[in-house]
Amino acid sequence: MPEQITAAKATAKTVRIAARKVRLVVDLIRGKSIGEAISILKFTPRGASPVVEKVLMSAIANAEHNYDLDIEKLVVSEAYVNEGATMKRFRPRAKGSASPILKRTSHITIVVSEKKEG
Repeated sequence: MPEQITAAKATAKTVRIAARKVRLVVDLIRGKSIGEAISILKFTPRGASPVVEKVLMSAIANAEHNYDLDIEKLVVSEAYVNEGATMKRFRPRAKGSASPILKRTSHITIVVSEKKEG
């Protein structure tokens, strides 16, 4: 008998927000049920919240439509943020010099899985 798939994943790549800012939001929802995670994200006043919520909704949709998992039993089993490519820009400064500006990006990954009974 084939092994039952109990997890679904969603990834947002090259999101234009620094990884350390997104990690603050992602740490809030790791291990929570999806209903609780969505409500936490709705009321967290950070710029990364809508982006993380979008990735979470995508993971839930993948679980429901691709693997026929029960939405009521889903929990955020894994949530992590990796650094993406950094865009390098320069800002003009005094006396004809320039200062570098690093526009950082991040890759957000969220895995939802069915909670084990018991």
